[in-house]
Amino acid sequence: MSPLGSRFTKAVLLSLAIGATTSTTAFAETTVTAVMHAPLRALDPAISTAYILRNYAYMVYDTLLARDADGNIKPQMADWTVSDDGMTYTFTLRDGLMWHDGTPVTAEDCIASIARWDQVDKTGQVMASLMTEMSVVDDKTFTMTFSEPTAVVLTALSKPSGIAPFMMPKAVASTPVSEPITSTIGSGPFKFVADAYQPGVSATFEKFDGYVPRDEPSSGLAGAKEVLVDEVVWTSMPDPMTAANALMAGEIDFIEQLPHDLLPLVEGNSDFQLKIFAKQGSQNLARMNHTLPPFDNPEMRRAVMLALGQQSMLDAQVGAGSEYGNTCPAVLGCGSAYASDYLADEIVQPHPEAAKKILEEQGYDGTPILLMHATDLANLTPQGPVIAQQLRDAGFAVDMVSMDWASVVARRGSKATIADGGWNMFSTTNVLPDVDDPIGFIGVAAGGDSAWFGWPDVPEIEQARADFASVADPEEAKAIALKIDKLVKDNGVMVPMGEFSSVTVASSAITLGVDAEAPVFWNLSKSE
Repeated sequence: MSPLGSRFTKAVLLSLAIGATTSTTAFAETTVTAVMHAPLRALDPAISTAYILRNYAYMVYDTLLARDADGNIKPQMADWTVSDDGMTYTFTLRDGLMWHDGTPVTAEDCIASIARWDQVDKTGQVMASLMTEMSVVDDKTFTMTFSEPTAVVLTALSKPSGIAPFMMPKAVASTPVSEPITSTIGSGPFKFVADAYQPGVSATFEKFDGYVPRDEPSSGLAGAKEVLVDEVVWTSMPDPMTAANALMAGEIDFIEQLPHDLLPLVEGNSDFQLKIFAKQGSQNLARMNHTLPPFDNPEMRRAVMLALGQQSMLDAQVGAGSEYGNTCPAVLGCGSAYASDYLADEIVQPHPEAAKKILEEQGYDGTPILLMHATDLANLTPQGPVIAQQLRDAGFAVDMVSMDWASVVARRGSKATIADGGWNMFSTTNVLPDVDDPIGFIGVAAGGDSAWFGWPDVPEIEQARADFASVADPEEAKAIALKIDKLVKDNGVMVPMGEFSSVTVASSAITLGVDAEAPVFWNLSKSE
């Protein structure tokens, strides 16, 4: 049997498994079956920046504010007013908000949700540092008061990605952030079917009949969230070819990210549609652990920046000469208002000889760099081998440890020595709407223990992020953002590795929903 035929057989067998998992739920008239970029293994959107958790949360929960297609901040669950001195914001919940268990959403729920979220999100932490009080006015109204005039609260509560500020019932939101929540009760447009959940295998969502959409037209993540199908099933297919074959066999309807080298299977076929969601473009980045040798030494971090180059990474991800990838030296993204070409040549092109010179000057003893390599996500799988080879070309010894993404996520939280389960480097992607936010982008935060994995400690960056939150003038904000870009590069906080677009592929029976920062399933329909 040919490899394609073998994979087709596998797809058919997996489709039977899909049927087995969905048969435990009530019959749904219209079901959309989707293969997402990663399997869903956890249910607390505040414990990780993993995008599959963000995607899950947009199904089940809702946000107080949202950003429309043009990036404007709009009411979602709540409207707001601002005091004359710019220091107190009053939020009023709209009518009809209900939790999935039938109880009303209250101001107390929202305050508890914000208080949990602002401990873990970078924008939330900046907001919390300026906030003096949150107070309940009545069941539908609450206030947030700040020590100085600021608009950071609107930026924070409308944050579309990373760890977005989803609202939860007070009893759930009162869970310490050190403990993952187990409840799946939200107020969003879909209900999670807990009985059908198989972690890492399948997740099922049903239309929530009690959800009342806003009156405004849908735009980005703002406006009306109209659910036009009865059920959505996320099923895991770790082998992309299996997923492609299942789509062509009609067993699934939607693939969030089909690897670029498989696109010819469906291009030009009227049974399928290919779509690039512009707001879901991504930045590659490499991250070093600043708490362990050798990357506790800033010169060794600079050697890595010189060793790495972007084009080889992009070629491995999207294909040589592909329109889907672009080199970009900017920490905050090349399409943002804060794009910078500082150190562009050092970042975009590899300079192995210059890196070798630094290793010699620093007396590098050949201890291997432990590089974590995710093998089960299409956009991450090519990264490890490219980075490992470029480091070796520059004189580093490299121990590339391959594992699934869930294991990378778990291990990157360890500050232990290498012998006890620690790490030196990993790579990942962040969507561009996260990247162009100098306050909220996890890749630039440098507060030591409070920073993202790698724990860089650069007080100048933290002061600049705080300054950015306090300015209103766009030119002054840009100057601060460019300062952050420079400080991040000079201190080796992260290494930008280029930008690329992912391609969503769906059956032509699907009318795809809105172009937003996350893949959402409202305003999406399916014809039989």
